[in-house]
Amino acid sequence: MSLSADLCIGTVEAIASRLDLEETVHTPLASAMDESPVGAHRVLARDGVAELVYVGMTVEAFGLDSHMCFAFTPAASPVPHFTVDSVLAGPHYAFHLDLIPRLDPGANLAYIDHCYGPLTEVHDETMQIEGLTPAHLSPRQWQLMSAWMLAHRADEDGFRSVFGAVASYRDHWLGLVEAGVPDEATGGATAEQLSDRDARNRAAIFNPEVDPVWARVDQLLGPETSADIQASLKTAART
Repeated sequence: MSLSADLCIGTVEAIASRLDLEETVHTPLASAMDESPVGAHRVLARDGVAELVYVGMTVEAFGLDSHMCFAFTPAASPVPHFTVDSVLAGPHYAFHLDLIPRLDPGANLAYIDHCYGPLTEVHDETMQIEGLTPAHLSPRQWQLMSAWMLAHRADEDGFRSVFGAVASYRDHWLGLVEAGVPDEATGGATAEQLSDRDARNRAAIFNPEVDPVWARVDQLLGPETSADIQASLKTAART
């Protein structure tokens, strides 16, 4: 297994094991060019706890090995969503790691302190790792996520060095899932408000006009399969 697969799939397995998630969807993915197998779209879930969407694509001819994980908490939960993706493209690696806020960060300091404050040290240490360079994301993409997001390109040594950060973010998130977010940190947000913000936030995050990666997914898998994956990411844990 490649380093990029090891990072993401290892995270998926750790989350599924700790939260007792069961696979509900396993859809093979095929190249739109020659229908050769390139990966899988998987969903693992436990009602009322979390629903995880994994997408893996490997195309040796392009030197591509891409793995993406989004673990969603229920629509009415204030617990952030978790995401990590890892990519090997030619000789270069890239990764993205974050806990996606469920409340407006600029208006909910107690929420930020509770959900993100414990990640500050590992975030700052990771930013100093040699071999990492910031990813080229638009201001809109940064705004839709959290200030603790880590998104970098990496050489092999730098990529190996981020495994610990991924584990720290993952384990902190798992602790939030298990313990919940206290009422005093949610600013009085109602279940309806949380669900509505989540739907609008995901519609923006997984909008092809915001994230150009979907144009490449369209080319590799075909627009219909790409749209199915986007729909899965927008609706997971919302029913």
